[in-house]
Amino acid sequence: MTSTTDATGQVVRSRSIYRGDPGMWSWVLHRITGVTLFFFLFVHVLDTALVRVSPEAYDAVIETYKNPVVGILELGLLAAVVYHAFNGVRVILIDFWSKGPKYQRLMFWIVLAISVAIMIPASGRIFYLLFGSL
Repeated sequence: MTSTTDATGQVVRSRSIYRGDPGMWSWVLHRITGVTLFFFLFVHVLDTALVRVSPEAYDAVIETYKNPVVGILELGLLAAVVYHAFNGVRVILIDFWSKGPKYQRLMFWIVLAISVAIMIPASGRIFYLLFGSL
């Protein structure tokens, strides 16, 4: 937040259009996760289609996915799916529930809490599958 001093010596606070409110971050995260999921699905359809073109090429692509870096990316993908799904329900509630706009901020924090609560055990399982057999 920025502030300036007017002619009377009083501090005048001015805010930009993006104030960092939870609603803005919810909107930004929803768009980012949506685009991420779109590109994942695009790549997924392409690499799955390889099985019809060349089973050997498909096997080679699948083999490249079996490394820890891709495992970490899968964890990020899961986080994107979980957040996007629960925030989508939140958006529906805001649109179709008469009290939705009143509780939109609280629902955002609930979405984040549920997402973190799901990601903690999921992260443990993914890390176990990635590094447990080393």
